[in-house]
Amino acid sequence: MWIAVPLLVVPWLLYNIVVLTGLLGGDPSLGADPSLRQAVFSLPMTSGVRWNVGVGDMILFLGLIFLFFELLKSTSSQKVAIVNHALSMILFVVCLVQFLLIPTFATSTFFLITVMVMLDVLAGFIVTIIAARKDLDFSGA
Repeated sequence: MWIAVPLLVVPWLLYNIVVLTGLLGGDPSLGADPSLRQAVFSLPMTSGVRWNVGVGDMILFLGLIFLFFELLKSTSSQKVAIVNHALSMILFVVCLVQFLLIPTFATSTFFLITVMVMLDVLAGFIVTIIAARKDLDFSGA
């Protein structure tokens, strides 16, 4: 049954935990963006500069990895895939409502999470439609 749960719920949940609990601190009047961009660690680059990686960057990286696996899951034609598509659609609606109505969710990080969820929904439906068309091809050609 856990296979029906969209993997992109993990970055969505992490973002919610970080932003709603104030885990990173920061000034609430400034919104969530400065605390998401706050460097957790930095890596030296060959150009001589340091690449600062923040919590928002790590959540997006995790989201991209999960999006890859969600796209692989969308090619499945099992019955549980329909439940996965429905749950992904619900997650997309929740993300969209949060992005549009809650000030701390109006960040580039959350926008990109919402886009990832939307791509998951679209890919799932498109793959399902293409698979159904191949199954129902009755042309005698």
